[in-house]
Amino acid sequence: MSTTTLLVVLLLALVAVLFLGCLGYAVYRHPRLNKPLAVCGTWAAVLVAAGGIILTR
Repeated sequence: MSTTTLLVVLLLALVAVLFLGCLGYAVYRHPRLNKPLAVCGTWAAVLVAAGGIILTR
C-alpha cells in the first residue's frame, strides 16, 4: 500500500471511532432510543465488515 492509502485508511478509522463515540454518547443521554451497547456494537460490526472488505482488495 502507498503512504496516501494508509493515511486515508487511518483518517477513515479515526472518523469512524469518533462517530462511534458520538453515537454511544447520544444514545446514553437519550436512553429511550436504544441500549447504548447495542447501538455501538452494531456500528462496530459494520465497521469491521467494511474494514474487511477494504483490506481484501
